[in-house]
Amino acid sequence: MNAAARLGAYAAGLAVVFTGAFAAAGAVVPETTVSAWTQQAEGTQMAQHTDSGQDPVETTSGSHAEHTPQGVSREQSGYLLQEVSAPGTTGDAGELSLTITGPDGAPVTEFETSHGRQMHLIVVRSDGTGFRHVHPVMDEAGRWSLPWQWEAAGTYRVYADVVPAGAEQNLTLTRTVDVAGAFTPAAPEATATDEVDGFQVSVEGDLSAGSTSDLTISVTRDGQPITTLEPYLGAYGHLVALRAGDLAYLHVHPEGAEPVAGEVSGPDVEFATTAPTPGRYYLYFDFQVDGQVHTAQFALDTTGAADTRPSAGATAEGHGEH
Repeated sequence: MNAAARLGAYAAGLAVVFTGAFAAAGAVVPETTVSAWTQQAEGTQMAQHTDSGQDPVETTSGSHAEHTPQGVSREQSGYLLQEVSAPGTTGDAGELSLTITGPDGAPVTEFETSHGRQMHLIVVRSDGTGFRHVHPVMDEAGRWSLPWQWEAAGTYRVYADVVPAGAEQNLTLTRTVDVAGAFTPAAPEATATDEVDGFQVSVEGDLSAGSTSDLTISVTRDGQPITTLEPYLGAYGHLVALRAGDLAYLHVHPEGAEPVAGEVSGPDVEFATTAPTPGRYYLYFDFQVDGQVHTAQFALDTTGAADTRPSAGATAEGHGEH
């Protein structure tokens, strides 16, 4: 049977103010002149947002712009993703581990459960390949870890998606890990289809920049629709979207009540998501059949003119439920 579909899209992030240039200018330019430049720049920015139909965006360090995604910083709301430890070369069996510290500087040891897990760890290479979605285990000291081995060299982005106890929002903290060795960066072509483990998976719908887009992902095998999609992390499918270029992070789920154990669905899973800017986005779709999780990958380009206003349903936190 088909699952009902409704989803709140999540897209939010940090707006960073670059004040270093003005600080440097102050060494050779009178302070009053630098102050005037600053006020003029802020006034111009406010006017540009007003003319475009946006509410003015604060330019104070640490403020949030609702139309930009998370997953581009190792710090958020005082929480910090400490250095990630992992094997330095390919083929070496080892451990990937990390710690998250709180506003007080101490390791966080209490987290809320979100879609069945206290941490969703996403790992992907800078060219969009090598995607993995895993769930490490935390020890009493707050150190998260799991066995790890790299299959290919390159620079990888690691995302820790968590809800610390007492935090007002979901956090997506990120760092990079360099894996030594020669590699040729991939250049994924735009594609709305993929074949994985004998399943044919396709996505339909246009991805529009700045507004909510409805996407339908369908799973078939040998031309026959798959109607035995099993619940995975509290849903019939799990979708991660990353913006090509900076790998900014959007995390979405299908709508509807959490499936009952033993209930199945398919072949379609519907999502709603928002691309904050025009460009290409990598999409990774996890689904489960017969107890086995499979991951299909797509690359979609946005269509239509960009609307930079926050979309309805987007939250200042950058996520709805995970």
